[in-house]
Amino acid sequence: MPRDRNPCVYILASAPRGTVYIGVTSDLPGRLYQHRHGVTEGFATRCRVHRLVYFEMAETMDAAIAREKQLKRWHRDWKLNLIERQNPEWNDLAPVLGIAERL
Repeated sequence: MPRDRNPCVYILASAPRGTVYIGVTSDLPGRLYQHRHGVTEGFATRCRVHRLVYFEMAETMDAAIAREKQLKRWHRDWKLNLIERQNPEWNDLAPVLGIAERL
């Protein structure tokens, strides 16, 4: 049975106000698993950026990609403010998605 696809843009952080990583996916729980278990090499794995601190669902993958590109162009302070408006404590939001594993 095919998995549901839910396009979204997400932000991971190493710690509150720490290093941030912005990504896009159609399978956020699966992508979080990959980040947290080092399945793929890259910035998030090297810098231990694993805490899900922000995500936005999108209507289409094209919309999610456009939003990702927009957020990546933002100044760091704008990104931090975006996160803190929805998640002032920088909590790991994975449990909101039903992902029990916490970091």
